[in-house]
Amino acid sequence: MESRDYLFKVLVIGNGHVGKTSLVHRYVNEKFNKNYKITVGVDFALKVLAWSDTETVRLQLWDIAGQERFTSMTRIYYKEASGCIIMFDVTDACSFRNVRSWKEDLDSKATLPGGNPLPCILLANKCDLSPWDVPLSSIEQFSKVNGFIGWMDTSVKDNKNISESINFLVERMMTVSRQGEPWLEQDGGKIKLDSPRREPSERSCC
Repeated sequence: MESRDYLFKVLVIGNGHVGKTSLVHRYVNEKFNKNYKITVGVDFALKVLAWSDTETVRLQLWDIAGQERFTSMTRIYYKEASGCIIMFDVTDACSFRNVRSWKEDLDSKATLPGGNPLPCILLANKCDLSPWDVPLSSIEQFSKVNGFIGWMDTSVKDNKNISESINFLVERMMTVSRQGEPWLEQDGGKIKLDSPRREPSERSCC
């Protein structure tokens, strides 16, 4: 059977200090460091997955600085993106409120080739901390109303739901790529982790 490679550019956006850089390093390098320099502009990372016996997925993760929403640079960064992760900090209600602006900025500047919105997941990070400033019901409703394909509570520190959430996004990007669109509607609810598909293996990373 013929093998196939997929290249997906995935944006990682949201306010500063919500854990975007930590997420990328945890996912790509399987490490956590609570002390990272503030991202200026954009950083890049690559993750290569053996998605199936005949499919290889190459993820370009674009870690975009939290202040970039207020500049015109995001249009350049968003170009040719395949999917997006928007993060907020569950202990910082302001970072949750600003998700709407990030999503609106994304939808106004980046679409799939057919004009549909990019597949986008919402990650409620730092779920290991308490108290939460954002109720679960608010996250659920917000995700459904604002066009996310799903959301998940995550802890980069504890490595909770990181690979599972990103694999969910990859699955949706693969579906779009295989079908060449049309876009498949999603209800935007909490991501279910009981999928029967096996975990993809890592071929290499840098």
